[in-house]
Amino acid sequence: MQNRLALIFILMTVMIDAIGIGIIFPVMPNLLAEVTGADISHAALWGGVLATSFAVMQFLFGPVVGNLSDRFGRRPVMLTALGVMALDYAIMAVAGTIWLLLVGRVVAGITAATYTTASAYMADISPKEDRAKNFGLIGAAFGLGFIAGPFLGSLLSTLGIRAPFWGAAALSAANLVLGLVVLPESVTDRIRRPFSWARANPLASFRAIGRLPGLGRLLALYLVYNVALHVYESVWAFYGKARFDWDPFMIGVSLAVYGLFFTLVQAFAIGPVIRAVGERRAALYGLWIEFAACLFFAFVTSGSAAIVFTAIAAFGSIAGPAMQGLMSNGTPDDQQGELQGVIASLTAVGMILSPMLMTGTFSWFTRPGAAPYFPGAPFLLAAALVVVCVIILVARSRESAPADPVA
Repeated sequence: MQNRLALIFILMTVMIDAIGIGIIFPVMPNLLAEVTGADISHAALWGGVLATSFAVMQFLFGPVVGNLSDRFGRRPVMLTALGVMALDYAIMAVAGTIWLLLVGRVVAGITAATYTTASAYMADISPKEDRAKNFGLIGAAFGLGFIAGPFLGSLLSTLGIRAPFWGAAALSAANLVLGLVVLPESVTDRIRRPFSWARANPLASFRAIGRLPGLGRLLALYLVYNVALHVYESVWAFYGKARFDWDPFMIGVSLAVYGLFFTLVQAFAIGPVIRAVGERRAALYGLWIEFAACLFFAFVTSGSAAIVFTAIAAFGSIAGPAMQGLMSNGTPDDQQGELQGVIASLTAVGMILSPMLMTGTFSWFTRPGAAPYFPGAPFLLAAALVVVCVIILVARSRESAPADPVA
């Protein structure tokens, strides 16, 4: 019973994390325009700055958090992260300047550990053959949050542009209270290991995990994948406003539709697909779907068609858990926290590079007098990066797994 409650808490934590992200997406263009006094093109650049500052801190401190959870356990790390998350949303709710928003993002990035530690917790309690499937459950919980978040954000925005932030803070605080009651520790003496500042250095962690057989190329693949796929959170709200003249409600609807199908794929498709074709092929098929989706969003001119196609694009999300499963199964049990810290840092590097790259591209092609005016340009760039991912995965698979080719 206790393990079931802990699993429910882990999935709820990831879901609330996603709700917190989704609940503020619909209002971010208007909020940034309000606090900066800028037009949509320049507000998007500030959105990139906020996302990048968060990601820089996550990159620097992700391995620290992962190693701390290997030493002191997942429970204290996760509960601390939830408390800081609630505080961060409260800061954003009252921020009247872009600089206070920036401070909030920096602090949140330092302690961003909910998703990372949840993944490490799931690895602790899962047999190797079930890890990819259970990472899919985490993805499903994240997708549920993306269904609920945008709708809640759209509804709360009718009460004021700051109301969604107060809602996100309340959800995080409530989940912290639940965790204090139901979450047991998953790190046992068998897998606990001393904390080392040398391993907590992000570059040292990369070296330690990258030295494991077959992991180096997978880490490179995961990095490029994150640069490409963070195009959605970097520019989607700005893209929807510029391309289709969507208001916060329609932005929320589009994100919720994607979240619904993302959840269905993560909950019900990951396990069967991986059992049928293996993790490498599942990753490849997901990448090809992501390529088609990015290409479509680059050129689509109908808002209704874009919303409908988000349902198809969600099937590309099988790539992420498949890659995580490949990496987790190639890593010893006592390094799962370190691996998840490295994955968090790679995600953070993607979040450092992608927002500035994608919002910069968006700003260039939507600025006054832009020729051509092309809000979909960031998605065309993302499609090219996904092709690079396919090349890396095929090359790695041919070298390390000739019995399970992917191309």
